[in-house]
Amino acid sequence: MQNTVIAALYQFASLPDYKEMREKLWNLCSSLDIKGTLLLAEEGINGTVCGSRDAIDQLKSFLDADGRFDNLEYKESFSDRPRFFRLKVRLKKEIVTLGVEGVSPTKKVGQYVEPQDWNSLISDPEVVVIDTRNDYEYNIGTFKGAINPNTDSFREFPAFAKQFLNPEKHKHVAMFCTGGIRCEKSTAYMLEEGFENVYHLKGGILKYLEEVPESESLWEGECYVFDQRVAVAHGLKQGTYTSCHACRAPVSEQERLSDEYEEGVSCPHCFNQLPESTKLRAQARQKQVTLAQKRGQAHMGSDVAKQLKSSS
Repeated sequence: MQNTVIAALYQFASLPDYKEMREKLWNLCSSLDIKGTLLLAEEGINGTVCGSRDAIDQLKSFLDADGRFDNLEYKESFSDRPRFFRLKVRLKKEIVTLGVEGVSPTKKVGQYVEPQDWNSLISDPEVVVIDTRNDYEYNIGTFKGAINPNTDSFREFPAFAKQFLNPEKHKHVAMFCTGGIRCEKSTAYMLEEGFENVYHLKGGILKYLEEVPESESLWEGECYVFDQRVAVAHGLKQGTYTSCHACRAPVSEQERLSDEYEEGVSCPHCFNQLPESTKLRAQARQKQVTLAQKRGQAHMGSDVAKQLKSSS
């Protein structure tokens, strides 16, 4: 039974009191046993959380009551269990980090394209289609013909645009991302750089996969998501990828057959980077996880990703 609601939301809005808002949101979500992450900045709110139907409804009502969130981009999906273990409400300089001063979707933003109209736009040979997500996200799924900027973080997008895109040559540019927030920033940036016809997929890939029938879809592969589902497919159904506990990379079914894959320890993406001491600690931890699962208990344990970081 899918009784856990997963809510992804964001909006760019002027929030000069965002620091004061943190305590209110923390107290509300804590009292409702909502888990996940919410980011607050002077430019708006962004996050993904999960909880019961009643809890998520109360959070949504709280945000709706604040007139500054009247255009909240909001999507729901469902799961048979919580997809986050902790609650985090963090203060940030940006709710999605581009790293360029003065770029704000509240000033100007690209043209929104509804999921039902997206296929027609990106099938036009005059339109340059760009996946604004990171390299590991692109690699497990993207739109047919989309360009991969080969970025490790969204902060690298401006450098890609300056090197490979030209407003005199590229007259029509269409961009997309997971839920839409990165494209809000990237289209605002592109307009600042002199590009005139800039489009982005409203609601992002998730909205497209939810609303466009698979038989009509131009999406290839699965879509990476930032929770324990790891990836989703058409109709927002659970995907086939798992997450490596050591490096957090998405791991395919084929990669899980590799000798370099060991559950809770390593995968082909990080096997050669892991010190033997880190692998041994991870193996000991995974043994405890397995024993706890057999007893029907949860085992939080230490985070192997943190061990890897501290060992490098």
